[in-house]
Amino acid sequence: MKCVRSSILKAFDLGGLLLATITIGLGGMQSRVRYISNLKPHNVVVAAHQDDWQLFMGDVVTAQARAGNGATFIYLTAGDDGRDSLYWEARERAALLSTRIAIGAGQDDSLNLECSVVSVLEHSIRECVAGNTHSYFLRLPDGNRNGAGFAVHNYQSLRKLRQKNISAIAAVDGSATYYGWNDLAVTLSTLVTLRSSAGTEVGARRLRVHTTDPNIVVNPHDHFDHRMAGLLVADLRKKEGWDVRYYVGYALATRAANRSNEQVRDKTAVFLAYEREMTRTNKAWGAYGERPSFYSQCMLRTYARNAAPR
Repeated sequence: MKCVRSSILKAFDLGGLLLATITIGLGGMQSRVRYISNLKPHNVVVAAHQDDWQLFMGDVVTAQARAGNGATFIYLTAGDDGRDSLYWEARERAALLSTRIAIGAGQDDSLNLECSVVSVLEHSIRECVAGNTHSYFLRLPDGNRNGAGFAVHNYQSLRKLRQKNISAIAAVDGSATYYGWNDLAVTLSTLVTLRSSAGTEVGARRLRVHTTDPNIVVNPHDHFDHRMAGLLVADLRKKEGWDVRYYVGYALATRAANRSNEQVRDKTAVFLAYEREMTRTNKAWGAYGERPSFYSQCMLRTYARNAAPR
């Protein structure tokens, strides 16, 4: 793995990375329907922040996207880190650029993309379409690593919402308010259902949900927003019978390297796409420069466990 590690470190000079403009489309709402097993699986990524899937499951998501399996990305928080809209809007653009790279779109490819806002159970949510992928940004406040939240958003957090320390949580741009953990869960379930059943005449595609592992034994020392994303999916899995794959988060860097050269390249490419857009907007916003060893180690590793449908 030494040659792979060396290639990653060289790649992180960020030189020559493709840039693109992403737009968004509008999907139709449909009622809950049964799942049909002979159709291609539809992959749903439920992430707390805009760079989570690239770090923890980027190679898996890329492989699925390029196999022609549809994908939906749902970002629960704005990933604002207590900062203003310039920062979290840059994170959204960066996430969309990663998605573009994941599906194999080149610099000159025209995907006829646009952005719009959809209403899901009376919650306004930004929707983005790139090829056969949809991205949704709920823009809830970043909860800080310890789940205590930030002063700028009155210390709201997903952790406090789940623990009922707060009765509601509002998007950082004021676009929506979720009145309790169940309101958020039902909204997520509705999003997943409408995307998994879109584009089919009968039933819905097989569904596979990817998220960070909420188990503190398997995935210790993780960001509380990551843990809340996993718990939200775990709660819904019990009701919906989802096929879920849980991924190790920050603890990933302490595990043994387990990715092939091709998987490392795929994972590095989607993370670099994200990093490039962030540093293009503001050189001080690059995550890799702050912890190069950690991010390099994450590129060499992906650890997950499956939770079969109930």
